[in-house]
Amino acid sequence: MTSFEQIPPEFEAVKDVDESILWIGKPAYVPYLVQGVPFLLFGLMWLAFDSIFILGIFSGGFGGATGFVIPFMLFHLFPFWGSLLNMLRLVLVYRNVRYAITTKRVMLRSGFFGIDFKAVDFDKIQNLEVNVGPLEKMYNVGSIRIFSGEAAHTKNGMRSLYDVFKAIEDPYAVFKQLKQVSMDIRTDMNYPNQMRPDENPGYKTTYKP
Repeated sequence: MTSFEQIPPEFEAVKDVDESILWIGKPAYVPYLVQGVPFLLFGLMWLAFDSIFILGIFSGGFGGATGFVIPFMLFHLFPFWGSLLNMLRLVLVYRNVRYAITTKRVMLRSGFFGIDFKAVDFDKIQNLEVNVGPLEKMYNVGSIRIFSGEAAHTKNGMRSLYDVFKAIEDPYAVFKQLKQVSMDIRTDMNYPNQMRPDENPGYKTTYKP
């Protein structure tokens, strides 16, 4: 749990007047950056393959065609440059990444040049998962995957899209809190208290069919 003094002002700017922030967190640095490693490894493998031709250029193996080959090879190394730029992007984005659970929704904050927000209302959440990978376990963190029904078209069909709280501390505790709040809010929406007072003491009434 994070004190309200530590809440980034950007969250205060997007939350509703009657909305309270229950939890806020950020990813651990190393596990967050590791998501860019597979692309980086691919870029390094691409560089290793192209290095054969690069050595040929400097050894004079291409003769008079060097003036054409050098620009071509620089362009052909795009996957390698892209993998480096992706790691740089993750480093710069990391400082803006925050996650929050409120009394109405979950919010995800990120951004490269500016600040971007995404909010998922509790009534849209269909499934929650908590995962702790080997590296995350070393750092005592884990990730929570939130599915709200979004999907993307691929050549192999539809692929489910998840919003993720990546590499956060106490993932199981946050998972239980998010699941409980989500259930409480949806239950109250579907079965509202009769004669609701201005201040609701909680979601502890028993549903009677």
